[in-house]
Amino acid sequence: MKTLIGILLASCLLTACNTMAGMGQDVSSAGHAVTNAADDVKSKM
Repeated sequence: MKTLIGILLASCLLTACNTMAGMGQDVSSAGHAVTNAADDVKSKM
């Protein structure tokens, strides 16, 4: 029973890490898009 709980806990932690990494990549991509849009507007001025 302890082994099963350990395995479930480890799998939940690994899933959470992957989710947070994916969210970080999404936020980073959004930041790059905003930066690129600002650069485009700046170059047109």
